[in-house]
Amino acid sequence: MSVPLVRLFSLDLLKGFVAVGRRMSITLAADDLCLTQSAVSRQIRALEDQLQVRLFVRQHRGVAFTPEGERLFRSADGALQQLQDVAAEVRKRDGRQPVTVTASIGVAGLWLLPRLGTLQRSYPQLDVRLSASNQISDLRADGIDLAIRYCRQAAAPPDAIHLFDETIAPVAHPSLGAHRVQSAEALAQLPLLEFDDPRPWLHWRSWLSAQGYRQASKRGILRFNQYDQMIHAALAGQGVALGRLQLIQPLIDGGQLAVVPTTGAAVSSPNAFWLIHASGQPRPDVQHVAAWIQAEAAKVTIGAASAHQEC
Repeated sequence: MSVPLVRLFSLDLLKGFVAVGRRMSITLAADDLCLTQSAVSRQIRALEDQLQVRLFVRQHRGVAFTPEGERLFRSADGALQQLQDVAAEVRKRDGRQPVTVTASIGVAGLWLLPRLGTLQRSYPQLDVRLSASNQISDLRADGIDLAIRYCRQAAAPPDAIHLFDETIAPVAHPSLGAHRVQSAEALAQLPLLEFDDPRPWLHWRSWLSAQGYRQASKRGILRFNQYDQMIHAALAGQGVALGRLQLIQPLIDGGQLAVVPTTGAAVSSPNAFWLIHASGQPRPDVQHVAAWIQAEAAKVTIGAASAHQEC
């Protein structure tokens, strides 16, 4: 016998449950739903309270279904997927579908956002959604049209479009006096800003070693887990950052950051930035946004080449 509709639990709770079940992680589910982890946890607890049964067991990394949770997920996941598919079809018929672009938090904040005004002026009728995340998304499953990826050429999909390479050099706010830095000894007198990232070429240790420097900063190092946070600290004059010149070129052109004229040269990263389509036959709105991204990337390539020469 079915539960009366009036006594059925809220579909919002079901969305949270299915999102966690698909990812087997409350953290990743929260990212998918644009909610906090605590909000998703409250949804799961509320659903468990209404059903009077546990649905998940927390583990060291992620969660696992209870038998009751797995049974509910098998039904709920298929039902919600059908609703998602129907909603997408209805949206296509009733109005323009947003163009969803995903990029890392640093790329979205430093490269895409400052340029979106030109896209809006060129295509005022477009509805664009920017998804900033450091997680690698399944483009089709997550409803994403375009992705900007940061990887080596060998790791890029065969149909990926090369946007620009990456050049790395020390940068600082002019008020820090970094324009007078001409040696390792002078650099050591300034605080350094470090990006906590597994890729070694984004670390001061690798850059200093490549330039033959044995000593880092005598003033200490400030560390950040997001690249855009580190650049904001550099803009505030808090230290010298390893600038990814193609991403921050507008800040250099505007005089907000300056390339530090050390005795070393800029370093080329083994990675590059690539544009990836979710579909081999993108609709016109997606083509417009992709063409705009490529045009903006072409401008950055020219600007970064100039900055490289100044180093």
